[in-house]
Amino acid sequence: MADKSPIKPTKVTVKADKPRQPVAKSSARKPANAAAKELPAVRTATKSNGPATAGNPTLLSGGNPQIAKGYGDAPVQAYIAAMPGWKSEVGRRLDALIQRTVPDVRKAVKWNSPLYGVEEQSWFLGIHCFTKYIKVAFFRGASLSPVPPGESKQKEVRYFHIHEDDELDEAQFAAWVKQASQLPGERM
Repeated sequence: MADKSPIKPTKVTVKADKPRQPVAKSSARKPANAAAKELPAVRTATKSNGPATAGNPTLLSGGNPQIAKGYGDAPVQAYIAAMPGWKSEVGRRLDALIQRTVPDVRKAVKWNSPLYGVEEQSWFLGIHCFTKYIKVAFFRGASLSPVPPGESKQKEVRYFHIHEDDELDEAQFAAWVKQASQLPGERM
C-alpha cells in the first residue's frame, strides 16, 4: 500500500496535463465549424497571447470577447465591437433595443458578459457569445409572459438564443426587456 501512494499523485498530474495540449493543437489545426473559421481575425485565448489590448481583444472559448470588468456604456460597446462576425451587428441591435425600451438602463461588463439593470448592482439581463449563437439571459425570465424558450438549471432564469440566420422579433424582445426591467434584479 505504501508503495502505491507516491505513484498515484504522479499519474494524476500526468493525466491532468496531457488533455490540455492535444485540445489546443487540434482546435488550432481543424476548425470545427464556420464560426471557428472567423477566429483568426481576432486573437484567441492562449497562454502565449498575453493580455488583450483595446485594438486586439482576446476571444475566449466559443468566441466570447474578453473585456475587462467595467461600468457604463464604454465597456459594453467594447464588448459589442469585439463580438466576432455576425454577432457584433446583432449585439448593436440588442443594445439599441434595450436602450430604447429602458432609457435609464445601467450597463456593465462582468465575467466577460454585458449586463443591463435599472438599479446599481442589480441586473435583469445579460448577454454572452457562444460559437453558434448569442445567449440572452433574463435573470427573472420565469416571470415573463410569454416565458422565453430557453430553460436553465436555475429556477428563475430563462434564456433566449439568437442564431445567425434567425429573424429577431424586436417587438417580443422589447416586451421581455420592459417586463424584466420592472422585476427585482439579480445582485452580482
